[in-house]
Amino acid sequence: MHRADQRHGLDVLRSLRQAGHDDPELLLAGLLHDAGKGPQVGLWHRVAWSLGERYGRRIARVASRLPGFAAAFARIAQHADRSATLARAAGCTPRTAELIRNQAAPLDPVHGEALRLADEAN
Repeated sequence: MHRADQRHGLDVLRSLRQAGHDDPELLLAGLLHDAGKGPQVGLWHRVAWSLGERYGRRIARVASRLPGFAAAFARIAQHADRSATLARAAGCTPRTAELIRNQAAPLDPVHGEALRLADEAN
């Protein structure tokens, strides 16, 4: 994992714990939810992606023409599925993997939503 994702995972974990959550599967999902981005997604890729989300896809389309950006954007777009697959391969439960996989649109109204909110807050 990229150092930024490691830090972010720890911050999400801290937020979940501060909100009173102690479910080990949820806490593990918070820690690992961005593992699928991998070290190939760098700072400038993240900045361009975030600007595109905030100000419109046109920014991301223009940035994707820069060397390495299209591949990084694909990794960001697919990171939830990749993260869930990595979590299962590492021995996490199916529930942890599903919390990770559905982080943007939670199916679990309590724990999934808690993960989404903690992710957005950090």
